Amino acid sequence: MKNISQSVDYKLFFVVLILIIFWMIMISSVSIYPSFKVTTNMMTAWLIDEPYNYFFVRKNIFHVLLSLFLLAVTVKVPYVFFEKYARQFFGLILVLLVAVLLIWPSWNGARGWIDLPFLPFAIQPTEFLKFATIVLFAYLFKRQQKNISRFKEGFLPFAWILSIILLLVWMQPDFWTIMVVIPMSVMMFFIAWANVRYLLILWILWIVLSLWVYFWWKHDKEKVGDENKLSYITDRIDNFLTDSKSAISKKTIHYQSEQALIAIGSWGVTGLGFWNSIQKFWYLPEVQWDFIFSVIAEELWLVGVLVLLSLFSYIAYRAFYISYFSPDLFSRYYAFWFACWILLQACINIGVNLNIVPLTWITLPFVSYGGSSLLSLCLWLWLLLNVSRFIDTTKTRTGRKKMYFRSKIFMK
Repeated sequence: MKNISQSVDYKLFFVVLILIIFWMIMISSVSIYPSFKVTTNMMTAWLIDEPYNYFFVRKNIFHVLLSLFLLAVTVKVPYVFFEKYARQFFGLILVLLVAVLLIWPSWNGARGWIDLPFLPFAIQPTEFLKFATIVLFAYLFKRQQKNISRFKEGFLPFAWILSIILLLVWMQPDFWTIMVVIPMSVMMFFIAWANVRYLLILWILWIVLSLWVYFWWKHDKEKVGDENKLSYITDRIDNFLTDSKSAISKKTIHYQSEQALIAIGSWGVTGLGFWNSIQKFWYLPEVQWDFIFSVIAEELWLVGVLVLLSLFSYIAYRAFYISYFSPDLFSRYYAFWFACWILLQACINIGVNLNIVPLTWITLPFVSYGGSSLLSLCLWLWLLLNVSRFIDTTKTRTGRKKMYFRSKIFMK
């Protein structure tokens, strides 16, 4: 670790901080009605005296303060800490995934949250699984750099890890997390110079699995009680593909997409103005999670959307920059895939809001409400800021002008 920088990448940090502040401001607007509804139920259960409209804002402030505190405490810890304990950290996440299945009850037919009495919010292990998987593969690909294209040393360990992830997340079930983690891992394996023949096998298996889920787990919507654990997947794909008016009138999943498009497309260039959204008043349910982008577009439209997209693009640019000048393969892989992941997840979420991607539970990074999401994002950011302390921008690498996938940046 020569040529150590004296400070972290403050440009990246302040852009993320601006995005978090933007998120807090928007949560204060979009969560008015959901907060009132939740607190009304609490009042009915004699838990509080009267309802209020800042329930999610108050919890959001706690999430932000806790995340920034952990970031401030840990930001000076060298990134080699995670490289050294990558396997142990991944093992801990697997233990939490097993604990979710064995101990905690289901919610809406799924088991994905750990609810502890001393925490003010439930922990969702799959949010941390994305981070742990990238760290583990960055560690393994660096360690097996010379043997990554071999079946026994490269492909077999990779396939076993993906199988374990697939099994545990499938049992929750959370197919949308699988739809992000598995393809992202395969692409990372490709960039690490894996044997293309093995990758083709994985892609074929992935296509077969996706088709099997869609066709095997379909159910007859006319039969009551014919649903199964994966019915929500086939329902969302069917609703994405159909223009059925009955789906909208019954307020099924297609109804949410319809309302999101109304929010985005009805108010011209200027938008309705901050705080003036109509769709957030339960026309668009659970707006603080998957569909917060729609309300941002409804209230701020062109200016808000351009600011949001610019912030995401700049965060990805800084991550690519850090990856390019990182001192070793572990940090290079990690920083590169931080950028890819944040762009991928943002594109999926925005695509859902624009109805060009089937409805998922994929959040908008740093913008959608959620304690686990923000804490895991701060883990990503912590490690990336630590990597930025060790970059050497005076170093010129061979092949600098040829930044393809599988370029020489990942061969040194």
